[in-house]
Amino acid sequence: MERRTFLRAGLALGAAGLSGGTALLPELAGASTKSTDGALRLNSNENPLGLAPAARKAVIDNIGEANRYPRESRAKLVEALARMNGVEPENIVLGCGSTEVLQMTVQSLTGPSEPLILADPTFEDVPRYALPFPYRLQKVPLDAGFAHDVGRMKERAAGSGRALVYICNPNNPTGTVTRSADIDAWIESSSGGVFFLVDEAYYEYCVDPAYSSCIKFISDRPDVIVARSFSKIYGMAGLRLGYGIAHKETAGRLRLFISMNNANQLALAAALASLQDDGLVERSRNANARGMQILKETLDDLGLEYLPSQTNFVMHRINGDLETYRKRMAERNVRVGRPFPPLLEYNRLSIGTPEEMERFVEILRDFREKGWV
Repeated sequence: MERRTFLRAGLALGAAGLSGGTALLPELAGASTKSTDGALRLNSNENPLGLAPAARKAVIDNIGEANRYPRESRAKLVEALARMNGVEPENIVLGCGSTEVLQMTVQSLTGPSEPLILADPTFEDVPRYALPFPYRLQKVPLDAGFAHDVGRMKERAAGSGRALVYICNPNNPTGTVTRSADIDAWIESSSGGVFFLVDEAYYEYCVDPAYSSCIKFISDRPDVIVARSFSKIYGMAGLRLGYGIAHKETAGRLRLFISMNNANQLALAAALASLQDDGLVERSRNANARGMQILKETLDDLGLEYLPSQTNFVMHRINGDLETYRKRMAERNVRVGRPFPPLLEYNRLSIGTPEEMERFVEILRDFREKGWV
């Protein structure tokens, strides 16, 4: 049996056996990262499974509430998030995606005399939110293992007195993890003046034993803000919902910069239904792991280096010009990741369904035969 045929058979058997024998395979068959023009979208770290069935039903059932302001729905979701994370409702701040939480934090805690310290490369929205203002950006290159260089970042913060430190962990676009012990030690040693914005958008995908959430600091430390997203594991990127978790004092400060009624009725309904679906996170993790396996096996076969990922994407070498590679993929109706300087010899690829990853790796193998990668 050929490797590709064997792998397809194994995927089908594995899918049928997930979640105590519940039918995941029909969900995978109906899921897709394809766009309306048929393009395979592997460029934006979206969950190819889409909304959970319960969330889809909740959206439909709540259409009749779309003419109402979402105050009651907000309160229900905030209470559910507080219970899930072991905090109080006053510690939760909702955002139009977690990116609004990042925006609130940057604009409320940074100023001309308080630098914004961040890794390079990392998620682009945070430095972008500083652009209209006279903020001082201080970028610290990732270390040799593509983790945050905590030592150098700490030195920058120490020389500033007051600062906002942004830590994306696992990091986007590299997918790599910075040891939580190093981050925790810095937070615990900080005596004030430095705020830590910890972006945990990919928290649910991470299984690295060296990783843990910074939520443990929230009750006692006003200097820690954790940002979480419904865009990734919950498949709600288009509905735009995220949340921040912070000490009540800091949460109140963030709310001064919030867009009022920023979470819409349908997003709130979908989020609440998603939290009540006990199998959703496991289904997304399992589908992601199978797609990741297909990609990594092919990259290994082709000798293309890739960074260790604890997310739903992989940063891999392409052995050629990045823009030419992206153009050639577009000609095959596949969208791959944008440039992330200085890693221009790499491409960030989102993980699609197993079937979609099979399609992608066939194209990648064809590129190798043509000498393009």
